[in-house]
Amino acid sequence: RMQIVFQDPFSSLNPRMRVHEIIGEALIAHGIGRTRTERRDRAAALLEEVGLRPDQLDRFPHEFSGGQRQRIGIARALAVDPDFIVADESVSALDVSVQAQILNLLNDLRQKRGLTMLFIAHDLSVVEYLCEDVAVLYLGRVMEAGDCRSIYAAPNHPYTKALLAAAPVPDPLVPRAEVMLMGDIPSPLNPPPGCVFHTRCPVAMVECRHSLPTPQPVAASVTAACLRLNETVPC
Repeated sequence: RMQIVFQDPFSSLNPRMRVHEIIGEALIAHGIGRTRTERRDRAAALLEEVGLRPDQLDRFPHEFSGGQRQRIGIARALAVDPDFIVADESVSALDVSVQAQILNLLNDLRQKRGLTMLFIAHDLSVVEYLCEDVAVLYLGRVMEAGDCRSIYAAPNHPYTKALLAAAPVPDPLVPRAEVMLMGDIPSPLNPPPGCVFHTRCPVAMVECRHSLPTPQPVAASVTAACLRLNETVPC
């Protein structure tokens, strides 16, 4: 019921296997397709669904571009008709123009197949384009979560504000709010006590060093974990 699309479209594909073998491996493991011909026909249909040609089934991964290899990875994930797909930084290794093609493909597949998708990314514009709900994480803890449009329009947590302020906008005339985060990110293996963001937070107070904030509702569909949510503080 759950499959994954990996970040690197080259290292996630076995270079010694042809495309029909890469896709067919999951079919064999789950007993889908009674004969080799049936499995090959299913692999061909999956290739067409992700924008490749059936006559490419006998090629090796090195014969494809990065975007095409990622399409093969997506076809492999779809082979067993999953309900849920984890897309782990699935466009970060691709050129910007190819990123747009893969994002459109994922969006089309999600609507066509009724898929639920967990999309992990650092690119804020990609998240805004593809996602309906967002969870902003820092050192493994959720800082803010909720409806994508609401969070992008009015961020509440200082870390969310800093992330959105750092995102480039292709218009020099648009006013930008500067949020400076000082210091380095602590080790995820040894996170600081209290709020894990307090070592870099521009509005941190003494209590933040000791008290772990719990998510609080700040809007109809948004929660944030910050001790200063009810205060008016510049950030």
